[in-house]
Amino acid sequence: MSDLGAMLRGMTPRLDAETYRFCSITSDAEVAALWGESLSLFREDEGATLILREAAAAQHGLPPSPPMQQIVLEVFSALEGVGLTAAVASALANEGIACNMVAAFHHDHVFVLASSSAKALAVLQSLQNKAIAV
Repeated sequence: MSDLGAMLRGMTPRLDAETYRFCSITSDAEVAALWGESLSLFREDEGATLILREAAAAQHGLPPSPPMQQIVLEVFSALEGVGLTAAVASALANEGIACNMVAAFHHDHVFVLASSSAKALAVLQSLQNKAIAV
């Protein structure tokens, strides 16, 4: 689905109860050892970023990063869809909520500070409801 209105109407945000940590790892051996435990892996020039469950990050002694929670946008959003990330990030920014977006093949995933997750979910549900009402 690539129509913005349809994506917003169908996004059905779902809060994952798990807490995650974004971890930067420069050792290829450590990346290889942890990639199976990661929710996501992205390689950058400075190292690999892995999104790990909080317990796994702690178990492996990785430096702490802010605890994040994931909100899954349940709509099947096309990779060529335009505007969903901007609409979601803007709605959250307007409420002072930082977010990190991860677009995967089937869905978009919004990572917010765990302390802001309930408010972020409410903001996204409101965004969806406004799109439905139009």
